Amino acid sequence: MHPIISVSNVTKKYASGLEALKGVSLDIERGEIFALLGPNGAGKTTLIGIICGTVNASGGAITVDGHDINRDYRAARSLIGLVPQELATDTFENVWNTVSFSRGLFGLPPRPAHIAKVLKELSLLDRRNSRIITLSGGMKRRVMIAKALAHEPQILFLDEPTAGVDVELRKGMWELIRELRANGVTIILTTHYIEEAEEMADRIGVINKGQIVVVEEKAELIRKLGRKQLTLDLQKRLDAIPVGLNGHQLTLAADGHQLVYTYDSQSERTGITSLLNDLSVAGIRFKDLSTRQSSLEDIFVGLVSQK
Repeated sequence: MHPIISVSNVTKKYASGLEALKGVSLDIERGEIFALLGPNGAGKTTLIGIICGTVNASGGAITVDGHDINRDYRAARSLIGLVPQELATDTFENVWNTVSFSRGLFGLPPRPAHIAKVLKELSLLDRRNSRIITLSGGMKRRVMIAKALAHEPQILFLDEPTAGVDVELRKGMWELIRELRANGVTIILTTHYIEEAEEMADRIGVINKGQIVVVEEKAELIRKLGRKQLTLDLQKRLDAIPVGLNGHQLTLAADGHQLVYTYDSQSERTGITSLLNDLSVAGIRFKDLSTRQSSLEDIFVGLVSQK
């Protein structure tokens, strides 16, 4: 099966000399939830803008379901719904008209049943006659999503979809995203909330300084790049790590009541046996131990730092 979006060697250089994208290549699979992570200024929004046709690339090629975004831009854009990071709506129009107008922009006939379904799923149906200016920030964010879904796209881009949204509503939007994917919609999201990507995504892409650092299935990324921590609860408090233990990656925690050892869980030798022997020689006793797998956030910070 061909990817629904194929990005090949895309570059973007502004007149100021800023190189926002440096030969980005990326395939998005049909029906997946793909999370694009990166620090501020990494190129996430620029890449999405180019795919969606709101920003012009300096070089490279992009196809959307086989349609070149330049030669066959009408067909390509009709497949895409975009929820931008910035809230941009007609302040004095009501919710129903705003969403219906977005459908009309794609030359589609009115379909009130679809508009009502979208508003209901986003908990906006009761506010369909309310003017945008009267809505909270979270509701305005949901209106933006409704506008993006009005023309029944096959692909939905969500640029920081839950920014400024409270925790309860955020979880509700996660459920909506899952339902959309279950109905065959491909979801691409950028987010600053690492737990959002960890909760939602099938695959993770990390971009930094205009370049793709890694693209991997979420579980495999955590397995391959994740590190483990062994935490030892000490019987007696330590003021400092003894010199004899300097060969191990140890840190003191809990005001000297814990030793934390970081190791590569995929390595043939974790070093734990050697550590325990050296602890015994140093006369350090512990009363309990536990291990923790690195989170996606740990991996993300590590990748960006290395890059």
